[in-house]
Amino acid sequence: MEFPSKLIENAVGELAKLPGIGRKTALRLALHLLKAETETTSSLAEALAKMRFEIRYCNTCYNISDTEECSICANPLRDRGTVCVVSDIRDVIAIENTGQYQGVYHVLGGVISPIEGIGPADLHIEPLMDRMKGEESEVKEVILAISPTMEGDTTAFYLTRRLREFAEVHISSIARGIPVGGELEYADEITLGRSIVERQRQAR
Repeated sequence: MEFPSKLIENAVGELAKLPGIGRKTALRLALHLLKAETETTSSLAEALAKMRFEIRYCNTCYNISDTEECSICANPLRDRGTVCVVSDIRDVIAIENTGQYQGVYHVLGGVISPIEGIGPADLHIEPLMDRMKGEESEVKEVILAISPTMEGDTTAFYLTRRLREFAEVHISSIARGIPVGGELEYADEITLGRSIVERQRQAR
């Protein structure tokens, strides 16, 4: 693909690095931004820069946040007795959009995948165990809301074994309304909401 400007070529090259964006789509976006008001392009660039350099992760659940504690963990109306464990921040957003869950979360930051060299030590599993310990812990139920892929099931199995040491805590998993091999973020809100409401307790 030939470009009349090196600046356009550079912009297209960077945009094409985004997931799901091919070079033709990247070119269309670049030309759109070129024709847009200067303030529009500047606002976009500023928003992206602030997101990248100023966003933080919650000290408790590892959800994205503007402060040390995310808005969910800081909300006194949320049920701290129920912790929903997810692999990715996108899963938190997907579940929140259902409006069916009122507990708190714990974001693992991925799933166990030996092929990709990701083991339990690479995830936020130990901080989850720390949340369960101590006299101040309010946790009564842990929901494993992890995508039902091979890696997701491996992660859920590992977590179930680790959580068995907390005999007083119920371990449940979301109902399999989510298709096997699917990703939570792509599930429709009705199916995902029903999966949360009709979650199943894991056998010990």
